[in-house]
Amino acid sequence: MPLLLRRYTRIALLNLFFIAAIGVILRYKIAYALPFIDQKNLLHGHSHFAFAGWVTHAIMLLLIHYLAQQQGGRIVKKYRWVLNANLITAYGMLISFPIQGYGIFSIFFSTLSIFVSYAFAIMFWKDLNRLPLKKLGHWWMKAALIFSALSSLGAFSLAFMMATKNLHQNWYLAAVYFFLHFQYNGWFFFACMGLATVKFLSNVPVAVQKRIFWLFAGACIPAYVLSALWLPIPSWSYVIVVLAAFSQLAGWLLTIQQMKKQLPVIRSDTAPGILWILLLSCIALSIKLLLQLGSTIPSLSTLAFGFRPIVIGYLHLILLGVISLFLLGFMMAEGLIVLKHTALKAIRIFAGAVVINELLLMIQGVAAMTYTAVPLIDQLLLIAAILLLTGIVLLNISQQKQKVT
Repeated sequence: MPLLLRRYTRIALLNLFFIAAIGVILRYKIAYALPFIDQKNLLHGHSHFAFAGWVTHAIMLLLIHYLAQQQGGRIVKKYRWVLNANLITAYGMLISFPIQGYGIFSIFFSTLSIFVSYAFAIMFWKDLNRLPLKKLGHWWMKAALIFSALSSLGAFSLAFMMATKNLHQNWYLAAVYFFLHFQYNGWFFFACMGLATVKFLSNVPVAVQKRIFWLFAGACIPAYVLSALWLPIPSWSYVIVVLAAFSQLAGWLLTIQQMKKQLPVIRSDTAPGILWILLLSCIALSIKLLLQLGSTIPSLSTLAFGFRPIVIGYLHLILLGVISLFLLGFMMAEGLIVLKHTALKAIRIFAGAVVINELLLMIQGVAAMTYTAVPLIDQLLLIAAILLLTGIVLLNISQQKQKVT
């Protein structure tokens, strides 16, 4: 395995540590006084760094790793500048957002990160086309690159509204959710599905693979409206949104059916310590798709988007439960994270904390809908954040003990 990939994996885990540490600070400030911290600005730095420094960096790393498996380790050096550029923009946002909020430096680094993503998309697309063996997993990867570029329209719309000082609330939220949707449900999800397909589902009949892909890909764009059902939309578009929600659920059920058939092969190639974390990611995705389907009921959608704990819980379900657990599991499956006793213990703590965090957010969200105060909920969420941090600290320590070869 190329030395650079191991080093960039360690950087990815270090970045996840920074995110968890900031998460503890944010939760502490909610539970107790911390007057010298600007909650809103730190939250912006936390979320932007989570996207660029952890998820995007990890996905780029794993996609490059896939190319290296097909073409040889030399190709990794070609992408070194892109990975470094993405990290520079991520650290730039991590530093500038807490200091100034949306200011000249934070906007500069966030805009630069978009152009870095464009460069990666062009390079990776070309290299994918050069591979002699074409796979259905490549469809997912290319779709991920398209959705990544598409999400930037939301970011540029936000920048335009801020520059012109024309911040109409509905348009502002529509732009925010546009960016989030095509990052979470586009770039993040399709890249992960591409990696899962080439590793775990390559033996599934091509016709079935195509059917799964199109059930998700065809629904991705109209599914954006699921994030904007609080806007006045015509009835015909609502029908399309419902169909999109059913289409994604049908695609996932078909995927589960195929995974069951491939389970003996998957078990033989994957250590038990890795399978359960990937299973947790699958469970989180199932819950996400069911919640998404439920949100097509207008009254439930209006209710859900009206309460911040529910929105936060849903976003964390995807980012932590679906995406982060998958990325960590896949890194272990590919040998980028060395599996030792400490590493397995760390992953168990982290995954357990994810489950606890989601349960607490769900309780807080349901209680908020009935305007009921949950005793000590802020303190309990702080404990969950500390557990997340503990898990990722131990994981970093476990990898530092390993020789990079």
